[in-house]
Amino acid sequence: QVQLVESGGGLVQAGGSLRLSCAASGRTFSRYAMGWFRQAPGKGREFVGFITRNGGMRYVADSVKGRFTISRDNGNNTVYLQMNSLKPEDTADYYCAASTTEVGGTALSNYDYWGLGTQVTVSS
Repeated sequence: QVQLVESGGGLVQAGGSLRLSCAASGRTFSRYAMGWFRQAPGKGREFVGFITRNGGMRYVADSVKGRFTISRDNGNNTVYLQMNSLKPEDTADYYCAASTTEVGGTALSNYDYWGLGTQVTVSS
């Protein structure tokens, strides 16, 4: 089992940047593919990006492509989401998740463990 804790959210103006971190407990972090999801007020949770166990493959949703980058540091049990050129429509609670599958992928159902989320608000 793994416990996940997100941090780095906050209030930022449009065009600004934030870096979210997700710290994982335990010594088996490298066994999990990791994903980031977000949920805006009144909407369902949507896929943002994933990264495979060794970081060799990473993918982000079209809505954030060219602006968001996902990375991981297995030595420090942490996955990151670098968010640049933020837009008001990026406002949401952001969640990291761990998957026992090799890739992780875009589906929420692929992920076994979830953090409690961190709030990101982008003002216009």
